[in-house]
Amino acid sequence: MMEKIFKRKLYDRLLEWKRVQNGKTAILVEGARRVGKSTLVELFAKNEYESYILIDFNEASAEVKSLFNDLMDMDFIFLQLQTIYKVVLKKRKSVIIFDEVQNCPLARQAIKYLVKDGRYDYIETGSLISIKKNTKNITLPSEEERVTLYPMDYEEFRWAMGDDATAPLLRTFYEKRMPLVQAHRHAMRDFRLYMLVGGMPQAVNAYLETNNFSMVDLAKRGIIQIYLDDFQKLDPTGRLETLFKEIPSQLSQTNNRYKPYAVLGDVDEDKLMELMKNLEDSKTTLFSYHTNDPNVGMSLTKDIGKYKIFCADTGLFVTLAFWDKDRTENVIYQKLLNDKLSTNLGYVYENMIAQMLTASGNKLFYYTWPKDETHNYEIDFLLSRGAKLHPIEVKSSGYNTHKSLDAFCEKFSHIVERRYLIYTKDLKKDKETLLLPVYMTQFL
Repeated sequence: MMEKIFKRKLYDRLLEWKRVQNGKTAILVEGARRVGKSTLVELFAKNEYESYILIDFNEASAEVKSLFNDLMDMDFIFLQLQTIYKVVLKKRKSVIIFDEVQNCPLARQAIKYLVKDGRYDYIETGSLISIKKNTKNITLPSEEERVTLYPMDYEEFRWAMGDDATAPLLRTFYEKRMPLVQAHRHAMRDFRLYMLVGGMPQAVNAYLETNNFSMVDLAKRGIIQIYLDDFQKLDPTGRLETLFKEIPSQLSQTNNRYKPYAVLGDVDEDKLMELMKNLEDSKTTLFSYHTNDPNVGMSLTKDIGKYKIFCADTGLFVTLAFWDKDRTENVIYQKLLNDKLSTNLGYVYENMIAQMLTASGNKLFYYTWPKDETHNYEIDFLLSRGAKLHPIEVKSSGYNTHKSLDAFCEKFSHIVERRYLIYTKDLKKDKETLLLPVYMTQFL
């Protein structure tokens, strides 16, 4: 199967870094394994520089890695690299890529001195970049900008499908607050395709090449297995792997949060904190934290012991939900695509919205408070905008009641600016609440 190279929005961010910094900093592109980091930066290097060297630290020789043990003679280092990789570097016109730099911590530490030398630009890529063992005993360079590559967002997915028109048109409908009417049903079907395939380039490529959901599922299972293998290396007890595999199960329950002790049983609190930090740092997941005081500075009032965990890619989430089978049958995908599967899919939509909000640059927070002795109100997502809040309630159907939203807006009327219900029907207004079809989440 031929791997296609897909257009990614982060390319423009790399262009901005190159133009503005002009060698004053390196840039580190981090993200989950198989999200497309190496492909993106190599394409950027080919297009924007006269020459480049890509050092893949997954397979670099001990000889190459040893070059970063001693930085006294930069001329020697650059001469060696040019000879080994058979590339001529040109001053201020070449870039050196440190691919999967977490596998050579001393190369990452060397960035400070390489940037100071000033001859070339430096791009790093990494996954599991903040894991303790990958930063132990090194000084992290302050001359390093960090950006995250997420799975392809909905607009990037439509580009991959050869469709440049849908996202701008949807934005126009959103800005004019107009329903799509007859076009809504088609828009929802297109969007459900994105939910099922997801935004991992390998899975998107499998769909384009084969138009067969079984092949897409096979690609996604391969990616998940890579993640599970990584988790096994980080935590041979298997607990980290278990925490990841239980995400769909935990979300599908009526709990207001992920309950790690229910998954793992008895575990030391410090160990649990370490496991959760590793899970979050892997970029395979998205954490939404409970805010104890909904206000503009929600990071200051988040409860680090109360959280929901989502998969960073909803396509992988769908496959993980059916992990107990060797493969997810085409018939399940077809029923999901046609909105015919009887199971309550609320948790899939919630995962999708978490993914879309994150891709748009939002941190994830939620809020619950008692309704009565046995029930809670819940706001699924809270967005901070200036000095105001935008609460969001999510429905997986066309059901458009929003009691939690109404109660929240009454309780916190002084800081609520806009309120949204995200659901599967067409756009409409219900007094102060804007009811948005799920595919418009990207514009919030």
